[in-house]
Amino acid sequence: MELVLTTGAPQNHILNGLVSVTFTGQLVGTVTALNCGGATTTGTLTGGIAASGVSTSVPYTGGNTGPYSAQSVASTGVTGLTASRTADTLANGSGSVTYTITGTPALSGGTASFAISLGGQSCILALNVVLGTWPAGTVHCTAVPTAIVDVTNPTTGKIWMDRNLGASQVATSSQDALAFGDLYQWGRRADGHQCRTSPTIATLSSVDQPAHGSFIVAPSAPFDWRSPQNTNLWQGVNGINNPCPSGYRIPTQAENIAEKTTWTPYANSAGAFASPLKLPNAAGRYSDTGILSSPDPNGRYWSSTISGTLSAFNFFFINGNQNEDEPRAFGQSVRCIKN
Repeated sequence: MELVLTTGAPQNHILNGLVSVTFTGQLVGTVTALNCGGATTTGTLTGGIAASGVSTSVPYTGGNTGPYSAQSVASTGVTGLTASRTADTLANGSGSVTYTITGTPALSGGTASFAISLGGQSCILALNVVLGTWPAGTVHCTAVPTAIVDVTNPTTGKIWMDRNLGASQVATSSQDALAFGDLYQWGRRADGHQCRTSPTIATLSSVDQPAHGSFIVAPSAPFDWRSPQNTNLWQGVNGINNPCPSGYRIPTQAENIAEKTTWTPYANSAGAFASPLKLPNAAGRYSDTGILSSPDPNGRYWSSTISGTLSAFNFFFINGNQNEDEPRAFGQSVRCIKN
């Protein structure tokens, strides 16, 4: 008997009294080595931010030109990610296989590990996850920084953070206190003044970054925490005191208004919560006393837009909304938009 082995369904042939058994079909893909340590990665993984444009190429040796199947592997260590490859064919000898990384890594830095396999070999693919980048000196009012998760309005196409700065979750209702977040004075960084229980101080600041985290009350015109005023503190992603994480900024008033035009059935509190952004009625903090305006069925969200000695904000309430200007010492919510 003569055996000729490839793969596939057996076919029997009788020749001169001998039986020849031939298996026909494609080779099973095999490699002699899979080198996770030599992987080349494109893109960066940041804790709390959805992976975008991230892939990694893992080299192998000893490929036999056989096929390999698709594979998806969930991460361990830093969880929330998936490494996926499509089915393809191995090279003859050396080559590489590409994995696309998707998902949102947990809000921590560290290593995301994937147990991948190819052609009878396996290895652990380890990818670095950096902490979400917050401006230097950022004070978080709770032990956990705000999760950086994107949400997109399909009508405007704009990408925002899915919760207010300082909020511990996406709003489950217009009055969800866990979704209210912090209350910022216009133009100030996250130095602690934005915490709802921060102390007050009656001395105005002459510098852009006060050496304390107190809420500065301003009982007289122009009702600004800074004297003289500075209109360039929240302008764009590189604004001097931009409190948003890396890649995000304070929206312009035009961007706020564009969002409101998409709310249904009305541009009021109900429409704000029903929108993709799920904006809650987080109230505010008075500029002249520092007292919370809560209970207050209103939503007040700063923009980066200047209006004379005041700044524009997005204001909505139970029965409607307005585009208004507010003294800059007033404490209001911040929802960051992706740059």
